[in-house]
Amino acid sequence: QVQLVESGGGLVQPGGSLRLSCVASGNIFSTYAMGWYRQVSGNQRELVASMTGAGLTNYADSAKGRFTISRDNAKNTVYLQMNSLKPEDTAVYLCNWGIRVGGFEYSYWGQGTPVTVSS
Repeated sequence: QVQLVESGGGLVQPGGSLRLSCVASGNIFSTYAMGWYRQVSGNQRELVASMTGAGLTNYADSAKGRFTISRDNAKNTVYLQMNSLKPEDTAVYLCNWGIRVGGFEYSYWGQGTPVTVSS
């Protein structure tokens, strides 16, 4: 089991920045990937950024050049630094954490943190 707690969302003006945090606890020794997704009410979740256990990163086209995913192993935390925010970035942002145990992969989700970009 992995427990995730996200924070850092809020209201920000267009062009502003936010840093989201996701603190993980539990069986994270077998982490193979972490990621940030976002969801607008009624729509599918979409990947924003991901990082493998080895540190390789991947970004949605909409996030490239503006968002940065990073990890602090000592704090069991993954971050999403979001700069130059746009109104279309408004969504609930969810942390995802994948572990591999006994040859099986398990995926866990946080409760989400809302981000609103508006003037």
